Amino acid sequence: MASDRTGDAPVLLITGASTGIGAATARQAVEAGWRVVLGARSEDRLRELATELGGEAHALLRRCDVARFEDLEGLVATALEGFGRLDAVFANAGMGAGRGFLGESVEHWREMVETNVLGVALTIRAALPHLRDSRAGHFVITGSVAGRRPLPGSLYSATKFAVGAMAESLRQEIRNDMPEADLRVTLVSPGMVDTPFFDNRPDNALESADVARAVLFALSQPPHVDVNEILVRPVRQSS
Repeated sequence: MASDRTGDAPVLLITGASTGIGAATARQAVEAGWRVVLGARSEDRLRELATELGGEAHALLRRCDVARFEDLEGLVATALEGFGRLDAVFANAGMGAGRGFLGESVEHWREMVETNVLGVALTIRAALPHLRDSRAGHFVITGSVAGRRPLPGSLYSATKFAVGAMAESLRQEIRNDMPEADLRVTLVSPGMVDTPFFDNRPDNALESADVARAVLFALSQPPHVDVNEILVRPVRQSS
């Protein structure tokens, strides 16, 4: 593990890093020798996590709303200015909504679409120029089982279908337009996960750490191996 901010340890940027899958991934990444740059809307939680991870030698933070491109540009700049490099990006920020097209408020829908869909696209846009110029790197994107099969009345499911399409579109763009770049793209699609995402915590669900291990598995592959999708469900989930 790197002992200072000028070390050679690779750098992973994580959105939605303050809780759940993002925080669990940050913990496992630092344990595996990565330095991390943490972004989320809750700066207090980010500070607590960064302190837990060993402070500025291992973790930098910046408040970030992924629906605001300038916030994401600032998060990327934090990585480059603070650690001098950016090796991987985990576009993880997301939010849910109740099912039913007559249920949630229009305002909640708009915030969800902006976070789940536009937020991923803006994360890619902010980071891709730097990974392209370094000719290597890795995008990991949080999808969902709900992005593989429509759910009744679920706009959330539709946003995750969009995320899955975006991951494959990005992979194809890289291969077509940057053929010499060793850039990889992985979509991690969890089933039911016990995270603060839910008001009523589910039973027999994955833990955030389970999904984080899938992220680290993809990141740990040799440079010539591109794991394009990981689908992970709790053993008792039927669909």
